[in-house]
Amino acid sequence: MASEESTTMTPAPTRPQAPVRTDAADGTAEKKPPTRAWATRLVVVGIVLAALNLRPAITSLGSLLEEVRDGLGMSGTLAGLLTSVPPLCFAIFGVMAPRLARRFGPGAVVCAGMVAIASGLAIRPFLGGTAGFLAATALALMGIAVSNVLMPVIVKRWFPEKVGSMTGLYSMALALGTSMAAAVTVPMTDALGGSWRTGLAVWAVLAVVAVVPWVALVRDRGAGASAPASPSASASASAEHVSAAVQREDAGLRITRSRTAWALACFFGLQATAAYITMGWMPQIFRDAGVPAGEAGVLLAVTMAMGVPLAFVIPRVATRLPNQGPVVMVLGACGLAGYAGLYLAPAGGAWVWALLLGVSNCAFPLALTMVGMRAKSGVGVAKLSAFAQSTGYLISIPGPLLVGVLYQHSGGWELPIVLMAALMVPQIVVGILAGRNRTVEDEAAAAA
Repeated sequence: MASEESTTMTPAPTRPQAPVRTDAADGTAEKKPPTRAWATRLVVVGIVLAALNLRPAITSLGSLLEEVRDGLGMSGTLAGLLTSVPPLCFAIFGVMAPRLARRFGPGAVVCAGMVAIASGLAIRPFLGGTAGFLAATALALMGIAVSNVLMPVIVKRWFPEKVGSMTGLYSMALALGTSMAAAVTVPMTDALGGSWRTGLAVWAVLAVVAVVPWVALVRDRGAGASAPASPSASASASAEHVSAAVQREDAGLRITRSRTAWALACFFGLQATAAYITMGWMPQIFRDAGVPAGEAGVLLAVTMAMGVPLAFVIPRVATRLPNQGPVVMVLGACGLAGYAGLYLAPAGGAWVWALLLGVSNCAFPLALTMVGMRAKSGVGVAKLSAFAQSTGYLISIPGPLLVGVLYQHSGGWELPIVLMAALMVPQIVVGILAGRNRTVEDEAAAAA
C-alpha cells in the first residue's frame, strides 16, 4: 500500500532521433512497439485503480469494527490484534515483493495482488469465526503488501521524468480510496440490508475492476509492466543499465549499513503506527464519546480525505527542499494538537481533531518522497522501499494491539490517546534524521 522519488533523481534523458530503442542488456535494437501509447494510458488507469484498492480493506473494517466484534464475539484485545494484522502482513509479504518482481515481473505481481485483494474481501465475512475472518483478511493484505512496494517501481520505470506528479496521483488515489471506504461503508451497509457481512464484502467489486487493466498489461508482454512508457523513458532505462559494473554495485548494496535507511524505516514505522491506530480505532473513539456511528465514519473519512490534496502537494514541496525536516515538524505538530483535542474534548471539537490528524497522517506520502530522494538508482529505490516498508511495518505492529489492550483494561480512551501522542515525539526525531540530504548508497559505501 509503496516510494516517491524526486524528479531530480533521474537525469534528463536524451530523446532518440528515430523510433528505435537500444536494449542495454543485450545491445540489440528494436522498433518501438506500436502499443506503447495504449499501454501507457492503461498503466495510468491501472496505477489509479490499484491505489484505490490499497486501503478499503482496512478502513471499511474500522467503520464497522463494533458490529464485527459483536458478530464474531471478539474481545477488545482480540479486536486490537485484528487492527495489528495489516502492518504484520505488510512486513511479511512486502519484503517478498522485489524477489517476486524479478521472477515474474512487477506488473504480473501487482495483477496477482489485485486478485488476492478481491478474493480476500469477498470471502472474509462469510467464512465464520474469527480464525477464518483473520485468514481471509491476511489474503487481501498480502495483495496490498506487494502492491505497496512495487507501485513506485512501476512508476519509476514507466514515468522516469514524471515521478513526482505520478506518485502524487497515486497517493491521491490511495487517499481517495481510504476516505471513500470510511465514509460510505456504514450508509452502504444500511442500504444493503444492514448486515455488516454484506457491507464489507461489497468492496471486493472495486478490486475486481482493478484486475482488468493489469491482466491486459500482463497479456501484452511486449508493452507490459516491464517496458518504458516512451522513447525518453527508454533512454533513461538505457542510461541506468549501461554499465554492468554499476549493476553489480547496485545489486550488492547493503541497505542495513546506512543510518539514513534505518531512520527512514523507523519514521515509516511510527507514521504507520499512527495511521493504523487512526483507521482502526478513531471511529470507536468518537462513538464512545457520543458521536453517532454514521458521523464517526464520516469523521474518519475526513481524516483520510485530507490526504487527497496534500498527497499531491507534499511530495512537490519536499522535493524542492534539500532537507525535509521542517515538513516533518509541521506534520508532527498537527498530530500532537489533534491528540490533545481527542483527550480534552473528543466530541466537542471532533471535526477539528479529524482535520488535524488528517494533516498529520500525510507523513505517509512524505515518507514515500524521502525514499526516492535518499537513493540514487532504481535498484537502490527498490531496495530502500522494501527495507523501509517491511521494517517499518514490523515496528508498527504492537501499536494498534497495545491500544486495544489499554482500552479494555482502563475502560476509557485517556491512556491510549496519551500513548498515541507520546509516539509522535520519536516520529518527529527520526523523521528529521531521515530528511537530511544524503543517500543510502554513499552511506553504505562509507560504512564498507
